[in-house]
Amino acid sequence: MPISLTNKKKMRNALFITIIIFILLTARLSYIQFIWGAELSQMASSQQAQSRSITAKRGTIYDSTGKYVLAMSSSVESVSVNPTNITNENKEKVAKALSEIFELDYETVLKKVSKKSSIETIVKKVDKEKTDELRKWMEDTGISAGINIDEDSKRYYPYNDLAAQVIGFCGSDNQGLDGIEAKYDEVLKGVNGKIERQTNATGESLGEEKYVAPVDGNSLTLTIDMTIQSIVEKYLEEACIDNVCTDGGSIIAMNPKNGDILAMATYPSYNLNTPFEPYSDELKASWDTMEQKERTETLQGLWRNKAISDTYEPGSVFKLITASAALEEGITDTDNEGEFTCTGGIEVAGTRIKCWRYYRPHGSESLRQGLMNSCNPVFIGLGQKIGVTKYYEYLRKFGLFSKTGIMLPGEANSIFVKEEKAGPVELATISFGQRFEITPLQMITAVSSIANDGIYIKPRIVKSITDTTTGEVTEIPVETGEQIISKENAEKVLSMMNSVVSEGTGKNAQVVGYNVGGKTGTSEDGVNTGKYVTSFCGLAETDDPKIAILITLYNPTGEGGHQGGGVAAPVGGKILSEVLPYLDSL
Repeated sequence: MPISLTNKKKMRNALFITIIIFILLTARLSYIQFIWGAELSQMASSQQAQSRSITAKRGTIYDSTGKYVLAMSSSVESVSVNPTNITNENKEKVAKALSEIFELDYETVLKKVSKKSSIETIVKKVDKEKTDELRKWMEDTGISAGINIDEDSKRYYPYNDLAAQVIGFCGSDNQGLDGIEAKYDEVLKGVNGKIERQTNATGESLGEEKYVAPVDGNSLTLTIDMTIQSIVEKYLEEACIDNVCTDGGSIIAMNPKNGDILAMATYPSYNLNTPFEPYSDELKASWDTMEQKERTETLQGLWRNKAISDTYEPGSVFKLITASAALEEGITDTDNEGEFTCTGGIEVAGTRIKCWRYYRPHGSESLRQGLMNSCNPVFIGLGQKIGVTKYYEYLRKFGLFSKTGIMLPGEANSIFVKEEKAGPVELATISFGQRFEITPLQMITAVSSIANDGIYIKPRIVKSITDTTTGEVTEIPVETGEQIISKENAEKVLSMMNSVVSEGTGKNAQVVGYNVGGKTGTSEDGVNTGKYVTSFCGLAETDDPKIAILITLYNPTGEGGHQGGGVAAPVGGKILSEVLPYLDSL
C-alpha cells in the first residue's frame, strides 16, 4: 500500500527531530569530553583517591650552649576513619569503642562514622598508649576495616614558661603562632608526608597504600643562655611582686660585643604547653566569669613581649646618649670641675624645667658628677649646645629612629617629635629622657653600642640553623653599623657609668669583686598619667664589658617607691652577682 503524503511528512519530521537530537547529544558529549573532561577526570580521581596527611616533626629549638632543649616535637598518633569502608553492622560498635577509648561524645563520633565522606578525623595528637588500646580492640574484635592510626607530631616545651614570650607556641596544626615559632615557621615546620590509596566507587581499597615520608624541619640554636635566662626570670618575678608592679616588667641581657640576646624576660608569663588556658591562680579564679573578648585580650596581653613591643619614656638612662654626643662633639669632658651649676632648675624658652632635686640643688658639678647625680639641668644645657640638627643625627646613628630588626614578631618603633617641630623645650626634655618613647630593646642596643667601642651593634636572637637532614650548620652573622662615637669617648662614658654605681644613684647595683657601671631612670608613663616607669641599665665589667642588662618595671606601687635607684638598681645587682661568676666559669 503506498505511503500517504501525511505519513511521509510525519516520517520526515521524525527523522529531522532524530537528527537534531543526535547532533545535540554529540555536541553535548564533545563539550563534556573536551571542555569538562580534565576537570571531571580529576574529580573522579579525587573521589577514588584517599590521602591522609602525616605531620612533619618541627625542628628542635636549643639554648645557646646546645645543652638545653627549649622546644621539641614528640611522636604521637592521630586516628581517622573511612566511613564507606565500615559496614553498617559495625558502625555503632566502632563509634562506641572510639568514644570510650578517647573520651569523646558518642553521638558526635557516630555521625562521623556514618557519613558518606571518604575520610573523617576522629582525634589528633594522642599518646601511643591510647592508640594501643584501640589496636587491641581491633585485634580482639577483628574489626579494622576503615579505621586508620597514623603517626603525628606534638610540640612540647620542657621548661613550661621559660622565655615564653621569646619562644612562642604552635597551634593544633603545628603552625607557629607567636615568637620564634612564628618568625621561623618556614625553617622549623618541615614538609608533611602522606598516605595515599585508590578506591573503587564503593570505597573499597584497590591495591597497596603509598607512603610518602615527612621531612623534619630544621633546628635552631638561640643566643638565649638557659642559665642566665633562669636567673633573670627569677629576679624579675621577685621584683614585680615585691614592688607591686601593676603593669609587670621586662629585663633584657645582651652581649655588647656581638649583639647576642643572652636573656629576654617579660612578667607576667604563661605556660607554653597550655597557652590558651589561665596560668596564674588569680586568673584561674576569675576565668569563668570573663566574657570571651576579655579572655582573648587577657591572653594576648600575656603573650606580648614587652621588651620589644611596648614603648616607654626611658628617663635618666637616656642621659648616657646625651653625654656620648656631647663628648664626641668636643663640647665637654668628664672631669672639668665646676663646669656646670645646678640651681634647682633651668629656664628654657620661658618655661622653667626643674631638676629632680630642685629642693636641694646640686650646685657646682663636672659632667661625671652630673651623671652620678642624674642632674637634669646639666644635660639640658648640653642638649642646647649640641643643637637639634646635630642631636637628631646622633639619635639616628644610635638606631633610635628605626626598629632594630631583631628576628622576633611584633617589634615596635620609637615615637619622637619630628626634627622640624622640635623646639627648645622639646630638645630640653629629650636630652634628659622624657616626652618621647622607645622600646627597651632600642635602649639597651644603644648602650651596648657605647660598650662596643662606640660601634653600633645589632641585636641577634638566633645563633645558627641546623639542617636536620644533612647536619649542615648555618651561622647567623653578627651585624655591626657605623662608628657612632670614638673608642676613647666610649671608654669615658663607661668610666662615668662606673662612678654612677660606685658613688652615685646606682649604688644598689654594686657587686663585690666586679667593676659594674650603670645608670638609673625614673619617668612618668606618657599614656597613663600618675603611673611611673622605673629602670636601670647596667654594664659589667666596665673595663671589658661582657654583659649589658636593662631592667624596666612598670608602675611600681609598693612601699619602696618608684625611683630607679631604689627599685630597679638592686635587681641589677642581684642578677649580676649570679651571672658574672657564671660567665667567668665558661
